[in-house]
Amino acid sequence: MTSGRVRTSRPVRALFAVLGTIFLALALVGIVVPILPTTPFLLLAAACYARASTRLYAWLLGQPTLGPIIERWRRSGSMAPGIKRRALIVVIVTFAVSIALVGDLPVRAGLAAFGAVLLLFLARIPTEA
Repeated sequence: MTSGRVRTSRPVRALFAVLGTIFLALALVGIVVPILPTTPFLLLAAACYARASTRLYAWLLGQPTLGPIIERWRRSGSMAPGIKRRALIVVIVTFAVSIALVGDLPVRAGLAAFGAVLLLFLARIPTEA
């Protein structure tokens, strides 16, 4: 939703605005916490803001760091190669360090499995130059 008035009741728009803000906060935390994915939360925030307020949605799209990620995803369902490469590297390093520091074998195995699933998920996202 890029223009026009949002056509839902005020309480529903308020709920979407709150949810969008929560998802945006989680996306921002995900920038520095590799286990927490940034892009899905950012896309959820954009979807909620689009239903809550054209002003909030336009503000999010206007952010120089986050807006292009949303626009690229809307346009082609892809990530920029540099962002994808950094995400893969950060996941590998973070999980390797975590596995090395944890002494408990079941926890190590769980971290390795979760890391492998996360890497597979990221690797399957198309890239667009």
